[in-house]
Amino acid sequence: MKQRWLRRVVDAVFAGALAAVAVVEIWVPLDSAFGSGSPTLSTVVAVILCLALAVRRSWPLATALVVLLTWPIVFSIQPILLLFWGQLVPMAVATYSVARYGSWRAGLIGAGAGAACLLFFDTQVMEMQEPGEIFFHWMVLILAWTIGQVVRKAERRAAESHRRATEIEVQARTVTLTAIAEERARIARELHDIVAHSVSMMVVQAGAAEQVADDDPEYTRRALATIRTTGADALAEMRRLVSMLREQDGAGELHPQPGIDGLSALVEDARSGGLTVGLRVEGEPRMLPTGLDLAAYRIVQEALTNVRRHAAAERADVLVRFADESLHLEVRDDGVGAATATATASAGGHGLIGMRERAALYGGRLETISGSGSGFLVRAVLPLEPAAS
Repeated sequence: MKQRWLRRVVDAVFAGALAAVAVVEIWVPLDSAFGSGSPTLSTVVAVILCLALAVRRSWPLATALVVLLTWPIVFSIQPILLLFWGQLVPMAVATYSVARYGSWRAGLIGAGAGAACLLFFDTQVMEMQEPGEIFFHWMVLILAWTIGQVVRKAERRAAESHRRATEIEVQARTVTLTAIAEERARIARELHDIVAHSVSMMVVQAGAAEQVADDDPEYTRRALATIRTTGADALAEMRRLVSMLREQDGAGELHPQPGIDGLSALVEDARSGGLTVGLRVEGEPRMLPTGLDLAAYRIVQEALTNVRRHAAAERADVLVRFADESLHLEVRDDGVGAATATATASAGGHGLIGMRERAALYGGRLETISGSGSGFLVRAVLPLEPAAS
């Protein structure tokens, strides 16, 4: 809005300044004013033509018609002076403006009006019939119209490119947000299974403890301890579950989810597909919360899936390292490197997004390191409770 107001002010100032120059051209007079006619009438017409340029952006066709046709109409009734600043310059500006700011149809109409104006002078005004004069004023208007058309097309191409870039950016963001929403829904369903399984275990343990509470107090205490641990884990998972925004859907069949212990089978499955896979575990393995255990498994699973689908690799190495306060996961391959992530995105996969979401859910982080043709590394760090001394 501010720019539009500023353009209007600039056009008004330009029109006023040109009108002032035209008045000076008539009354001084300058060498650019020639012919015979009433200076007063010439001044009125020149001022009308110049001031019409103040609205050349808002009404380009109307401005062009006023500027290009007023002078021939008045001249056919009563001869007036021929001016450079008060006549030819406004005509050139109006022709340029209708070609740039008007529609294609308006531009053609403006070109026709300009041609009619020049033909009138070429046939009716003796002073304008010299070959050099004809060439000059025709070239001025043709160049003005051509430049206006070129600028108009360039601006439209730029606007179209900007629109397309915006659409691509919006589409890419929509795809990413959709992928995140789908992955969170998937994680939520899995956490639902974990919580439901944990609650089922608590019910079974509580029932068993109730049956032997009097006969076997030691078993009852162990059962209660198990219930307490399982309940704490289930509560932690439930908190994560309700913190995620997702659409409600069916929970599906309840069953225990895989964890770190299932990595050996996962590696064997990858080997059966022709990929050489090595698995190394460092540190002292320990029991992990069920949800974290599942997240670690899924991260390695997705990383190996990406290797098989996109990396064109012959070998992948999986490292699981138990530190005092964190679990480190690394999957490294000897494939095409930087092309892996690009191929994953172009194939419609959301693996990297899913892995990052899982790591972030447990307060961890995931990073990818890619070399040009020298392999691809997925590294995740998941926080753990400090190991018991």
